[in-house]
Amino acid sequence: MPDAHGFLTNLALVLCVAALTSLLFQWLRQPVVFGYLVAGMIIGPHIPVPLVADPEMVSALSELGVILLMFSIGLEFNLRKLLAVGGPAGIVAVAQSAAMVGLGYLVGRVAGWTPAESLFTGAIIAISSTTIIARAFAEQGVRGRVADIVLGILIVEDLIAIFLVAILTAVGEGGGLSPREFAATTLRLVLFLAGLIGVGLLVVPRLVRAVVRFNRPETTLVTVIGVCFAASLLALSLGYSVALGAFIAGALVAESGQERRIEPLVAPVRDLFVAVFFVAVGMLLDPAVVLEYWWIVTALVLLVIAGKVLAVSSGVFLIGEGLRPAVQAGMSLAQIGEFSFIIAAVGLSTGATREFLYPVAVAVCGITTLTTPYLIRSAPRAAALVDASLPGPLQTFVALYGSWIEQLRSTTARQGGTTRTRRLVRVMALDTVLLAALLIGLAIEFPRLVALLDGRLGLSPVIARVVVLVVAAALATPLVIGLVRSTQLLGLALAVRALPAPEARKVDLARAPRRALEVTLQFALLFSVVALLVAVTQPFAPRIPAFGLIVVAGAVFFLAVWRSARNLQGHAHAGAEVIVAALTRQMAESGAGADMDRAMERMHAMLPGLGEPVAMTVAEGSRAANHTLRELDLRGATGATVLAVVRGDEQTLAPRGSTELRAGDLIAVAGTHDAVQQVRGIVSDRQPEAEEQLPPASRHGSTDEPRTR
Repeated sequence: MPDAHGFLTNLALVLCVAALTSLLFQWLRQPVVFGYLVAGMIIGPHIPVPLVADPEMVSALSELGVILLMFSIGLEFNLRKLLAVGGPAGIVAVAQSAAMVGLGYLVGRVAGWTPAESLFTGAIIAISSTTIIARAFAEQGVRGRVADIVLGILIVEDLIAIFLVAILTAVGEGGGLSPREFAATTLRLVLFLAGLIGVGLLVVPRLVRAVVRFNRPETTLVTVIGVCFAASLLALSLGYSVALGAFIAGALVAESGQERRIEPLVAPVRDLFVAVFFVAVGMLLDPAVVLEYWWIVTALVLLVIAGKVLAVSSGVFLIGEGLRPAVQAGMSLAQIGEFSFIIAAVGLSTGATREFLYPVAVAVCGITTLTTPYLIRSAPRAAALVDASLPGPLQTFVALYGSWIEQLRSTTARQGGTTRTRRLVRVMALDTVLLAALLIGLAIEFPRLVALLDGRLGLSPVIARVVVLVVAAALATPLVIGLVRSTQLLGLALAVRALPAPEARKVDLARAPRRALEVTLQFALLFSVVALLVAVTQPFAPRIPAFGLIVVAGAVFFLAVWRSARNLQGHAHAGAEVIVAALTRQMAESGAGADMDRAMERMHAMLPGLGEPVAMTVAEGSRAANHTLRELDLRGATGATVLAVVRGDEQTLAPRGSTELRAGDLIAVAGTHDAVQQVRGIVSDRQPEAEEQLPPASRHGSTDEPRTR
């Protein structure tokens, strides 16, 4: 009975203290997660308070919170939805993880740590926290496309974390980063996922539907929780994360079609153990270590927030999601969590890192956990500020880029992928792998090659080094040229698919937008390759100026986009003039209505690259009437851009933020289909009642709705 007594004592201590602190933080109108972290610090071993819980027992209980939370996420994110966002989300997840590993490694080397400790530091800050984000989204009511994108990125990041744990375990134990170990790890993971999902689809949905027919909630709850823990146990037994098994179990249960009946049953149990998880995190916070290493904790916190916001926002925007969702996704993912603890524990247990790194990781996690709700809440305002700060050409580019990617996706869906595009992707991937292998091999074998030339050919060490570098440069040059050529051809192929070239001897009206899209895709691919090469080769070649290379590549990318955006601005201005002339003529002939829609359809055919230009009238008493474009924040809230405003004989091309809309104004709007429809709702709706005039975040607690002022 002593064990039972100890278990009851610890559970009572955790829940009672957590209840008091969460009530306090709710009274202070702060996220309850803060209260759970403070509760953990109170009952932890690092603060002299006569309330100390057993860390191992609390940690074991917190594992249940991770499992149940991942299971709940799986219930809302079934396999079809995973496949729908998996591709774009995977690109963003891989790019940002590679960038953060490289930056973390650089910080570790600047701090004077060993290469192994620096590599573990990069891995620790690379993976965001599913637990923290899901909790923050639930509290703030974030739903819709942004939530889907963020959760898709998190799922891919969890898979990346599994790879990192396996590879870093080999590094910590002295096994090294051999290609054989990497291939074996990949094959094992693929076989595990294929087996679990394949068998699960045959068994779990049928089992859940059969149990639900009994109409006994307790039986249903016990069954689905049993499936959840069975999948988690299977994943753990095969060396994978319990979170991955729990998520797959939730997705399999969701395939039964009964997720809406199951989720309310699981929610109370999940919330209980998620609270225990955050208390366990708070128990690991050691104020003494934080004070001793305050400078490195501060540096890593700033790197996590700034690096992830920039990397994720850029990636999400480049896949065509628009500026506002991109900034929201980036600010939502600016933290680290449970996988960071696992990676830090691997380094500590294998002896690859010193003891200080684990509490540093916990401190960074705790601080970024505190900042996450504020970042999510302020994301819409930050997106509007970023948009307002952009120069005119970049604003036009940002507004139209999403429509080009939308057109590219629709064209690909109708026609299917081309053989040439797939071949270019394979060639680019092969050149990248060969170049990485050459750089890593040169860094590892450089001293031996120099000694070989010195001993056998009698060359001096200086000449031997020069010969080795010249030979390496000769081998790398064709690969670099091939990468540049492949990215150029791939960017052109994708741009032509989105904005087809005209027939021979016809005027190319889409030349400027097609060129802007081509240049953006080409240099984005090149920048991604450079960042990936830096992240992979930096542990083996620390003398390479990684940060300088990334800065130079980013500057070249920005200058290329800026130059094409300036050319695009002239195209958009000329298009606005044509649209205004057409609208004025149409109004003089037959007035507004269906004829106006047909006129805009003709403009869309004549002016490709301007998204879906649509004409709409500002209704009497609408939310847009008697407000400036800056007050409405149409571009920040919807992603669309207003090309022109027609008011009788008065015409305004490319209106500025100070332009006021009035009832009866005819406006021409361009952007993606969804963006244009959101603007239509704003300018057509009647003025809401007092309660409805509140911002969407105030009405529904959601930051994922169009914002109007």
